[in-house]
Amino acid sequence: MKPQWVDYVKRVEAISRIGLTNCRNPYDIERYEELRSLSIRFMEAYTGEELERIEELFASDPGYKTPKVEVRGVVFKEGKILMVRELADNKWSLPGGYCEVGYSISENIVREIGEESGFMVEPVKLIAVLDRRKHAHPPSPYHVYKVFIQCEITGGTPMRGLETDGVGFFGIDELPELSENRILKEQIEKIFDFLDNTEKAPLFD
Repeated sequence: MKPQWVDYVKRVEAISRIGLTNCRNPYDIERYEELRSLSIRFMEAYTGEELERIEELFASDPGYKTPKVEVRGVVFKEGKILMVRELADNKWSLPGGYCEVGYSISENIVREIGEESGFMVEPVKLIAVLDRRKHAHPPSPYHVYKVFIQCEITGGTPMRGLETDGVGFFGIDELPELSENRILKEQIEKIFDFLDNTEKAPLFD
């Protein structure tokens, strides 16, 4: 489990961002900027990311700080689950990514699955809404809510995407090496519970 101070650092950065958004006093602005700079340096030390990269990530998310929303598609076929291999680390994940502005949750997951796997799908059920902080993912500068949506295939064929180079279906006992920035084995195990229990309530946190 990651140290709790990581969450404190993220919170300090968020507060400094809110202060810079709303403050007009030049002395307070200077203090908020210093707090933000310190939080970025703490995050650099913990995550191993380059300082410039962390500054770039935070700068791309200006204004009042809120969690990002990530969607992941859950597609079962003959007792197996759809996965894609990520070009970023050559490991496997459920298809998905950060939600784009202008699309609903269901529209985002349909787009992501199509782009990453080649399949056309229809969303049918909310499986889970998980807080990334509460799971054993590698450290991230972001606070992320992960939304898992079960979908059914309506067409298409397996096809590599711009960010993926493999598509496959895997049983719970034959999972490939996972991209743990995106998905964890214990999360997939919980998702498989929905395969045999269609009345199971969505998971959260």
